[in-house]
Amino acid sequence: MLSAHFNTLNHYLCAHNGKEFDYPFIARRMLINGVKLPLMLDIAGKKPWEITHLDTMELWKFGDYKSYTSLELLSALFGIPTPKNDIDGSQVRNVYYDEKDLERIVTYCQKDTLTVAQLLLAYRGEEMIKEENVVVI
Repeated sequence: MLSAHFNTLNHYLCAHNGKEFDYPFIARRMLINGVKLPLMLDIAGKKPWEITHLDTMELWKFGDYKSYTSLELLSALFGIPTPKNDIDGSQVRNVYYDEKDLERIVTYCQKDTLTVAQLLLAYRGEEMIKEENVVVI
């Protein structure tokens, strides 16, 4: 999807704690599985300002070096519904391997993604996405 639809430097990836987990994890798994990295994940030789990865946790730090701030805490601070009302990231392994409930993980990831988008809008002082405008495909 990244290669097909977002294969330019005019797009950004955005995640909460994405620079510490999501982006490296996805890139490493792609390489291990013989999948060519899309332009957005291939950061070799790029200068920091050429890397189009946003991280809402890093943005929240405003340059300080304090520790982790959870998405759940930030969503509560900004009045955004929590994505962690069923499971959180630490439970995904058990839900997948023990319960074999992939649909539950999909729902969790969809809610997590919407929360990151809402949080980024809150950071920018913009209006939240209304629930009736959210389309899940």
